[in-house]
Amino acid sequence: MSVAYVDANVFVYAFLKTKRALQPHEVKIKDAAKKIVTRINEGEKVVTSVVHFSEICNILDDYLPIEEALLIERGLLFRENILICDVSKDDYLKAVSVAEDQSVGINDALAYVLMKKRAIQKVYSFDKDFDAFADIRRTIE
Repeated sequence: MSVAYVDANVFVYAFLKTKRALQPHEVKIKDAAKKIVTRINEGEKVVTSVVHFSEICNILDDYLPIEEALLIERGLLFRENILICDVSKDDYLKAVSVAEDQSVGINDALAYVLMKKRAIQKVYSFDKDFDAFADIRRTIE
C-alpha cells in the first residue's frame, strides 16, 4: 500500500465542530474527512509536514476548547503512523517556484515539493488546487 500525504484540511474538517447546521455538501466533506481520519487512527501510514500540522493547530486552537484541541494535537504528534516531516528554507524556495508556475498557494506547493521529495503520488485533500499537478492524485476517499 502506498503512503499518502495528508493535507491539513482533512483533520480540520474531521474535528471541527460548527455552531450552525451544515449544508449537504459540507456534510459529505465532513463524512469523507472522518473516514480518512478513522483509517489513520486504525494505522494507515500518512505523511504531513510541520507546516501543515501548524495549520491544523492554529485552526483547532481557535475553534475548539483548548483542552480538546491539545488532546487532538498531542494524539497526532504521538501516532507512529503519521510522519510529520521537517521543512527547510530550500523546500520553501522550491515551493515558491512551483506556486508561481501552477498558480497555487505556497503551502499547497510546499506539500507538492515534499511529496515529490518522498515519491508520494497521492494526497488526501479537499483543496482543488492539488488538481493542478498532473503527476499526483488528489483523493477524498
